[in-house]
Amino acid sequence: MEKFKIKNRKGLEIVGSILIPKNPRGLSFVIHGLGGFKEQPHIKLLADTLFENDYIVVNFDVTNSIGESGGKYEDATMQNHYEDLVDVIGWAKKQDWYKEPFVLAGHSLGGFAVAKYAEEYSNEVEGVFPFAGVFSGLDNVESSKKNDSTEMKRWEKTGWKTKISSSKPGLEMRLPWSHIQERLKHDLKLEAHKITMPILFVMGEKDFPCPPVDEKKFFNLLPIETKKEFHVIKNAPHTFRDPGHLKQLRELFDNWLKNLK
Repeated sequence: MEKFKIKNRKGLEIVGSILIPKNPRGLSFVIHGLGGFKEQPHIKLLADTLFENDYIVVNFDVTNSIGESGGKYEDATMQNHYEDLVDVIGWAKKQDWYKEPFVLAGHSLGGFAVAKYAEEYSNEVEGVFPFAGVFSGLDNVESSKKNDSTEMKRWEKTGWKTKISSSKPGLEMRLPWSHIQERLKHDLKLEAHKITMPILFVMGEKDFPCPPVDEKKFFNLLPIETKKEFHVIKNAPHTFRDPGHLKQLRELFDNWLKNLK
């Protein structure tokens, strides 16, 4: 594994890792979700599965999160998440190992980022896996309100949401209400017809921020000729941590990658 450090368009440092198999069949990029980092079990699973299928893997921490990259969590936005992906791919295009088309895989806001890139640069993408992706800011916010209206009202009233990280116990994370206002500006459903490459959908049955019903809205808007799969993991939440859920995720992703050959 090789580590890299680059500056994004705002001058913040992005830290990532590169896995290069002996006989690469292609290139891939992996991106975590809001408040995540590249070593989370479900993100590492995606990277490892790609590597086992002979893909070069670029796995990185976005800025304004809790990994090694720069920035503050309170400055996290959907647009910043996407721009970091674009900047990393732009850097990769200058490297000797760069190949097109490549595979994109991301979770939650990372799922949004990879799906948006696939819409805007479809000719560069071999396949895309927006794992429990946020496709519509409005759908996401409305589903979050249905799940916990009290928490959303408190967030709007106080201007801040404070929580302790599940991935890094003891770490307090604070996010301003402006994050929600920015989130409402994004809706990938408007350009869904541009997704013409193979796409995999996997989400948990108990994913309240990105429930299967919301994922299906985007799925149903894709072109008829698009090769697409839709899988709901029973009893799984938004972020997979249970070994059984992770096992199912790996099997689905592995089979999908093998079918890209």
